[in-house]
Amino acid sequence: MNEPERRLKGVNLGGWLLKEAYILGGRNIPESEFRGKFKKIHGLKELESFDNFFKTNFVTEQDFRNISTWEANCVRVPFHYRLIEKSPFKYSEEGFLYLEKALSWAQKYNLKIILDLHAAPGSQNSDWHSDSSGIPFLWEKVVYRERTVALWEKIADRFKDRSSLYGYDLLNEPVVGKGKLKILHGFYRKLVARIQNIDKNKKLYLEGNLWAQEIDFLKDLIDENVRISIHSYQPLNFTFNFIPYYKYPGVIDGGKWDKNAVYKYLEPYYKFSRKNKVEILVGEFGINWRNNFYGEADYLRNILDAFEDFGFSYTYWTYKTVKNCVFPDGIYQYIDNPCFVCRQGPVSGWESYYSLWGKKKRDIVRSWRTGNFELNKGVVNILKKYFSV
Repeated sequence: MNEPERRLKGVNLGGWLLKEAYILGGRNIPESEFRGKFKKIHGLKELESFDNFFKTNFVTEQDFRNISTWEANCVRVPFHYRLIEKSPFKYSEEGFLYLEKALSWAQKYNLKIILDLHAAPGSQNSDWHSDSSGIPFLWEKVVYRERTVALWEKIADRFKDRSSLYGYDLLNEPVVGKGKLKILHGFYRKLVARIQNIDKNKKLYLEGNLWAQEIDFLKDLIDENVRISIHSYQPLNFTFNFIPYYKYPGVIDGGKWDKNAVYKYLEPYYKFSRKNKVEILVGEFGINWRNNFYGEADYLRNILDAFEDFGFSYTYWTYKTVKNCVFPDGIYQYIDNPCFVCRQGPVSGWESYYSLWGKKKRDIVRSWRTGNFELNKGVVNILKKYFSV
């Protein structure tokens, strides 16, 4: 199959092969913390059963079919390194099979896959979504970087001939201090060389420092198959609804945000892409949807207009979530409030599984299926218009 003639436009399958707490309606604790407590209460065998139930129910072939009906052509698949690496430099065949499924489903529905290493060995930032304990050890210990390189080599060797695999997003949202920027740059250089020694055809996406925002230091790493990925959530207090009642367009965090401001914010990336002759992928953008009472639709249209005018590819964050009042929403939203969601607390979302798994397992598993989520028509109708351009 030839590469798509048009730019990549699609969605993220956040929360599937790396569990993010807010996506399951809970506190943003690292996945390893949840797994450790669940294992302590229910045992290793039940934790493995939990993992299998989740991976086979949260995303299925039907979800790829859904995405294809929106005229998207791309799916970004975030994954945890533990999906593949079960112990240092030793790999799991079972983990590869989940990626095989994604690639096969994508092939069937004429979609391209970008594999995104969302949590690297040691963690690449201090946030929960890299499964971090608070310290990004990837930048502290060489062995973690060696494991990350070896992991990508294993993945590239396994999937280099799969036509539905478009590219590798090598590291989600790395964060290093200015004094360590050379470490990140050198790591990327080594990683690119090692992967291209195995797979010379797939696209390699490099994300900038500071949560995929600072990219100037990457310009000398660009080649025909090396591209740049940014994430765009600004203004964060509006898109994430961290400060309620902000309206768009309007004054947000003391400054005026409107279409002109969105274009001005993204313009440096456009200039970078023109100067360096490289495509920009906006690997993540999205919004907490409040029924469009606060201008969410205008914001989405404005940022998508900018992506189109600047020639950026883009993938929306994210496909599905439990509906909450903060953080970017899913295109599909779980609206109900059973005891294992329990938005009123004191324990909500996935941490309620500790006590409820034994007696509510069947209901919890059923709740993960997309058929029990509601489609956010306000978001999907906007995306479909731009996907079809």
